[in-house]
Amino acid sequence: MGWLSDRLGLEVPIVAAPMAGVSGGRLAAAVSAAGGLGMIGVGQATTAQWIAEQAEVARSGGRPFGIGLFAWALPGNPEQLEAALAARPALVSICFGAYREYVEPVRAAGVLVATQAGTLEEARAARAAGVDLIVARGLEGGGHGRNDVGTLTLLQAVLDEVSVPVMAAGGITRPSGVAAVLAAGAVGAWVGTAFIACPEAETSDEARALILAARDTDTVYGRVFDIGQRLDWPPEYGGRSLRNAFFERWRGREDELAADDAAAESLRTARRRRDFALAPIYAGQGVGMVGAARPAAAVVADLARGLGANHGGALQ
Repeated sequence: MGWLSDRLGLEVPIVAAPMAGVSGGRLAAAVSAAGGLGMIGVGQATTAQWIAEQAEVARSGGRPFGIGLFAWALPGNPEQLEAALAARPALVSICFGAYREYVEPVRAAGVLVATQAGTLEEARAARAAGVDLIVARGLEGGGHGRNDVGTLTLLQAVLDEVSVPVMAAGGITRPSGVAAVLAAGAVGAWVGTAFIACPEAETSDEARALILAARDTDTVYGRVFDIGQRLDWPPEYGGRSLRNAFFERWRGREDELAADDAAAESLRTARRRRDFALAPIYAGQGVGMVGAARPAAAVVADLARGLGANHGGALQ
């Protein structure tokens, strides 16, 4: 059997990306029950209590699950890592920032550790850090990451360079996308956008309606929302989201936005009110192919249709 089945017990090589604000325990449990690996997404301000509560939900189905953390947020929130390890997940991903110091503590706890790489240089650093799994994330992906290299180009370069197991992320929303990255040599697909409209996701009804109506050209990339929300994201990691009026107003005027407290307050208010003409909805370039609010099990089953002849190669 292959790495994903041997180490994580997966029946299909699909991991649902840990999307903060979207991926809670219900979505993680549903994906894992369908044979993939569901993950809980932890944001900057997520409490240890919430992590523990969601982990209980995720493990209720008796299947492995994972937890995703932001490296840049951990120095100010060390309890997040403590809570994640106490939850005994099968996998912890730590991405976006100085994650190296956390690798050995996670592994010492008997938990596998992954990180995302958006460039070949980042993949080399991940190999040197001793992670168990590298996620080659292309610029097509939703949420935060680099905007430097496309998924297939990055995946090929990383696979040529490292012997660590590599998953592919970014723009994978169809069975053909899964088939493509497996054929290239990835051990599986790390998928986010395909799951954001699922009824088990934490996505609001208002956001879900906009996701289902989105076209393939409706995403934008930049730091507008991070600056507007006064978040301390490292500048190399912008976010891909649905285009809206707030982004269009402030694109190219980020320095002004950083000094405009009224604009920041309007964004905070919009988030509370679910006013997505201003508030962000993070999604990848594959959002135009998310045509219905299907249960997570149906999404996993659909993606698994891309295994075909590669199924044996992926898991054996």
